[in-house]
Amino acid sequence: MRTRVKICGLSTPESLVAALSAGADAVGFVFFPPSPRAIPAEKAQGLAERAPHILKVGVYVDPDDALLDQSVKVARLGAIQLQGGESPSRVAAVKARFGLPVWKAVGVKSAADIRAAERDFAAADSLLLDAKAPQNAVLPGGNGLRFDWRLLSDARPAMPWILAGGLTGDTVAEAIRRTQAPFVDVSSGVEDAPGVKNLAKIAAFVEAARRA
Repeated sequence: MRTRVKICGLSTPESLVAALSAGADAVGFVFFPPSPRAIPAEKAQGLAERAPHILKVGVYVDPDDALLDQSVKVARLGAIQLQGGESPSRVAAVKARFGLPVWKAVGVKSAADIRAAERDFAAADSLLLDAKAPQNAVLPGGNGLRFDWRLLSDARPAMPWILAGGLTGDTVAEAIRRTQAPFVDVSSGVEDAPGVKNLAKIAAFVEAARRA
């Protein structure tokens, strides 16, 4: 099984080229202003035009329809990642409105969290399993934290899923071997500072995932 790789939170042409050159399968653009990785739709449009063939994923936190309508089109998105407290009905509504795959991110601290997400968000096309954010955290994801991968031994979702949270070029191969993740997602794990991507770390991450 070849694990797919998404490099999330790209904001510069250089980081986009690094992801493309490394052979990433998807890139993520963040549309959540509190995030240090957030970019306006116009900037995402410019990046998207440089990468017409790769899967481009928009990352949102409880977005309204106006934001989705604007950014989905101009950024040429192929999938929508909902990272906030969206309800099951909201997930289904976004999927119906845009006709695109919807990924629902969920915070994981226990096996029960995974089972509940699979039950509640059956309408999603994929679950993105991330570590549960600390209390009072500004960001619901992208905090560089990982959950206990052993939980997936007994609670691996039957539906498509993506592993996120605390992955780096040094840990991703082990994560794939231990969890059999079909897809991995990294953001802070390839950065020198919040929102500042390291081009060499992007290449190393993809290479490590491929070797796993």
